[in-house]
Amino acid sequence: MDQMVALYIVPTPIGNLGDISARALEVLQQVDLIACEDTRHSGKLLSHFGIETRKTALHDHNERDRAQWIVEQLAAGKSIALISDAGTPLISDPGYHLVNHVRQAGHRVVPLPGACAAITALSASGLPSDRFSFEGFLPSKEKARIDKLEMLKEDPRTLIFYESPHRIVYSLNAIAQVLGDDRQVVMAREVTKTFETFLTGTAAEVLAMVEADDNQQKGEIVLMCHGFALSDEEGIPAVAVATLKLLNEELPLKKAAAIAAQIHGLKKNALYKYGLELDL
Repeated sequence: MDQMVALYIVPTPIGNLGDISARALEVLQQVDLIACEDTRHSGKLLSHFGIETRKTALHDHNERDRAQWIVEQLAAGKSIALISDAGTPLISDPGYHLVNHVRQAGHRVVPLPGACAAITALSASGLPSDRFSFEGFLPSKEKARIDKLEMLKEDPRTLIFYESPHRIVYSLNAIAQVLGDDRQVVMAREVTKTFETFLTGTAAEVLAMVEADDNQQKGEIVLMCHGFALSDEEGIPAVAVATLKLLNEELPLKKAAAIAAQIHGLKKNALYKYGLELDL
């Protein structure tokens, strides 16, 4: 391992212990300190691999206060690893404020590749993976959840959410209500674990499957939705029109249409033609 002082961002398995990398184990063994989202939870993982490196807690409630202390440890020549309960730190897990603070203080941040539930689930979903948007957890309150989905309704990218077991039915209901009963949905549950399950169908179909089987309302869940599909009958999405108009204020229509098409995954000729119709 590179012996230079740094904060190492170390992914841990999301279920299958065999998914941890040799490099991750080496880093965790050799750093001076491991910052854990939950020291007791991570303690079991570290003990399994015989790692006795000193641990400290870094979670949502103490991250801002703890960040300065970690910077001081780095300044004193200590190497530190950051891990979350599972997967890649910072992805719907603590770490953003720490990494930002460490970088502003001029210390190195070294990321290691590894497990991430969102990417792992997407790779096996059968949904378009060339363009996607990771949205984390949907809001817990119904109105905020609906408002969030309304914002994403015409997004052409594959949408990826994390969801908790006790909210999955509410979220699927909201997706069916806002994105449409016929929006293609894939629900990945317990990815890499013994009871790994993928449910595929329309939003209404997946909702019915989950409601009919209590086992589908348990474990870690990644929820994925096909992006908004444009057809000739549906016209150009409102968000793409807004982008086109904004770009056209500074650029010729042809150039604005090409950029807007690239941003929203649409055909530039369709946007250009639409701009002409609007007399932009």
